[in-house]
Amino acid sequence: MTETPAPPVFDAGFRQTLEDLLLWRRDVRHFRTDPLPPGALDDLIRLTCLSPSVGNSQPWRFVTVEDPARRAAVRQSFLTANAEALADYHGERARMYAGLKLAGLDRAPVQMAVFCDTDPAAGYGLGRRTMPQTLHYSVAGAIMALFLVARARGIGVGIVSIIDPAEVKAALDVPQSWDLVAYLCIGYPEADHNVPELVRTGWQDRLSPADLTLRR
Repeated sequence: MTETPAPPVFDAGFRQTLEDLLLWRRDVRHFRTDPLPPGALDDLIRLTCLSPSVGNSQPWRFVTVEDPARRAAVRQSFLTANAEALADYHGERARMYAGLKLAGLDRAPVQMAVFCDTDPAAGYGLGRRTMPQTLHYSVAGAIMALFLVARARGIGVGIVSIIDPAEVKAALDVPQSWDLVAYLCIGYPEADHNVPELVRTGWQDRLSPADLTLRR
């Protein structure tokens, strides 16, 4: 039997560094075109896979998108969805929306789709009989971990959510049991910020945690 090592001590310095990591983590939109070092993406995925999952089902599936034709199909899906979204806004809000940079598809060196396998063999169904959506929650939690481990290495991650999941799924030719959870752009950011872009541009301020908490 492997002996369990002594747990690390997370002291005040580490806790402050963790808070700084959370504060400086950003959903990046503006990328440099520099490629990631060899093995960097594999290392990010390895650490992401340490995330918890319901029943230890590990339902995350990573698809790196390198083929130009598949990338073009995803970009076209974004352009169509973005135009439809813009049409839903009017006046000043429409002007603000049109000025936002909402995807890094043209510059980020890495594009990666993250799917949830809705019928994984691993885990044997434990914990998800009454809440099958916990599979998707597990993948979402893993994506947050990816954001953090990437930021700790100076690498930016951006989610492209203005796309049609069915179109992306078809373009990438993945199993029918997989649901798209996130389409990611990954690379080095043009600049680092500790304030979200949507706050900086005046789209939406941070909400107070007190306004988001109920006590019963």
